[in-house]
Amino acid sequence: MGHSLPAPVSAIAWYNKRIIYGLLLDIAADTLRTIAADPRHLGARIGATLVLHTWGSALTHHPHVHGIVPGGGLSPDGERWIACRPGFFLPVRVLSRLFRRRFLEALAQAHRGGQLQFFGEYAELADPAVFARWLAPLRTCEWVVYARRPFAGPRAVLEYLSRYTHRVAISNQRLVAFDERGVTFRWKDYRAKGRTRYKTTTLEAGEFMRRFLLHVLPGGFHRIRHYGLLANPVRRASLAKVRELLHVAPEISPSPHDHVTETRPVFICRHCGAPMIVIDILARSAPIRAPPIPRDQT
Repeated sequence: MGHSLPAPVSAIAWYNKRIIYGLLLDIAADTLRTIAADPRHLGARIGATLVLHTWGSALTHHPHVHGIVPGGGLSPDGERWIACRPGFFLPVRVLSRLFRRRFLEALAQAHRGGQLQFFGEYAELADPAVFARWLAPLRTCEWVVYARRPFAGPRAVLEYLSRYTHRVAISNQRLVAFDERGVTFRWKDYRAKGRTRYKTTTLEAGEFMRRFLLHVLPGGFHRIRHYGLLANPVRRASLAKVRELLHVAPEISPSPHDHVTETRPVFICRHCGAPMIVIDILARSAPIRAPPIPRDQT
């Protein structure tokens, strides 16, 4: 699943990252859970893992979330697994309408609570009347929500989580040159097709750094969040119940003390790409106590 913010909201998100990015994640998850719980659609309690991305391919500011959602959920009484229809999860148009309404309601509430800041050309939005007029067109424009085909099994999910979720705005592989003209990098134009999608752009060094720094998140902000059945407090119990209903035995993770017979490298150096050889595994030991204090010092 994917949820994106319209351009006007993205513009004020520059100055309100913690509030608006947090709303984007939480309301996207709440929308999925609400529509999934509706008996007219799925009628089940679902889980979701959402990942925040703030960039487009050319380092432009494009806040959106990607969601990994199991193809079904638990019945309201928790005693049945309810699977979605093959090739269909939830109606995208219904998700879009509810997401838009709830996000704008929360944004208006944040404004009333004095939680939003405005600068430069947006400074006048601090006035409640001006903000209300600015908000009105956003209630009728289309908000982008999309759904993709399901992953091809658990291994594909793990590969996505390990590779895609921890990307930054641009990787070293996309950097082509740095010279007197500036920084040259490759990017993908998703509006084009075929070979013309892949383009090269050169930005003055200061502009390149400005675009890159747009995507630095506030300190302590969690860009990967788990909701519903996958929320941290209930995940262990939820997954155990789902496995029981689906008659799937969990895979047993090997102990660190077990003899490792796997021949494939477990760790790959991100700098040179060579396999890292595990020489030994040091188990956690008891903490070292300080020496006792002599009696004449107590």
